[in-house]
Amino acid sequence: MALLDKYKELVDLAKQSNVIVKEENGVLRITGEVSNADIKDKMWKIYNQLDPNFKSGEVVLNVEVKSREGSKVKVATQSGNLNIRQAPGTEQYLVGKAAHGEVLTLLKKVDNQWWHIRTNEGLEGYCYAQYLEAID
Repeated sequence: MALLDKYKELVDLAKQSNVIVKEENGVLRITGEVSNADIKDKMWKIYNQLDPNFKSGEVVLNVEVKSREGSKVKVATQSGNLNIRQAPGTEQYLVGKAAHGEVLTLLKKVDNQWWHIRTNEGLEGYCYAQYLEAID
């Protein structure tokens, strides 16, 4: 079975999200930027359903949430507040919270998990990127 067929659901979502899908040397490569963390999470969830625990090595999923340093991002929690921490990591001290739907300024992407942000009130800290969404 061809990889494009085996991972059809993942490939379809990737194409709808305008990311690059290439099959080469027995590996399906999906790369690019998506508009929000929900799409990225959905891709990983589909991939895990099709290849439990990602054991086959048939897919390289390299998808980032679209946002640029200096741009505005929105808190995309289910309903509650988002913790703002002194430094990247859940063990770091809380310096504040951002409300669901609040708009923040992205100062720097530390890595794929933690972003340095500033609130409209000037509070700076680090938030878990999964709960931040780029504003187009």
